[in-house]
Amino acid sequence: MNPLSIIVVEQDRDRALRIVDGIMASGDHAVTVISEPTGLARRTAELQPDIVLIDVADPSRDVLEELALASGPLERPVAMFVDRSDEQLTRAAIEAGVSAYVVNGLQPERIKPILDAAIARFHMVQKMRAELAATKAALEDRKIIDRAKAILMKARGIDEEAAYALLRKTAMDQNRRMADIAQQLVMAAGLLT
Repeated sequence: MNPLSIIVVEQDRDRALRIVDGIMASGDHAVTVISEPTGLARRTAELQPDIVLIDVADPSRDVLEELALASGPLERPVAMFVDRSDEQLTRAAIEAGVSAYVVNGLQPERIKPILDAAIARFHMVQKMRAELAATKAALEDRKIIDRAKAILMKARGIDEEAAYALLRKTAMDQNRRMADIAQQLVMAAGLLT
């Protein structure tokens, strides 16, 4: 494991030291302990850690969501250690973006595998989000191109294949994306009607 920048959120000093010892046993990482979660969002933004570990002895749904959102789970992996849990708390943590939610898992020898799992899950979810965004964008492009083809077919009395070829040629001539040309055509047609 390459050295990581890690924030540990833990109010109890002894527990924080155990977490830090477990982290340092897995490599020479830069660890910052934050004992008060109230400034977590600001500190996280300042430090830009690779991962955030949160230890909460007795979590409530509000505490879980506040801690998870403040630690930036969409920007980095977040591993949360809790002493007790139930189905609703687990669901709330996962919905808030927590990459690893570990009940009674604060043994130093388990920290490295948990870090590895949190990082791997975070990257997997990030990849899925990127693929989903790309798919949505491609679908929107397809819709706008289809609308532009319909406008060309009606205005010029040509078939779908000829309308597509005209859009493609115009895009190539102007060195632009076909979806951008289609968007302009749809907007211009909207102004004319």
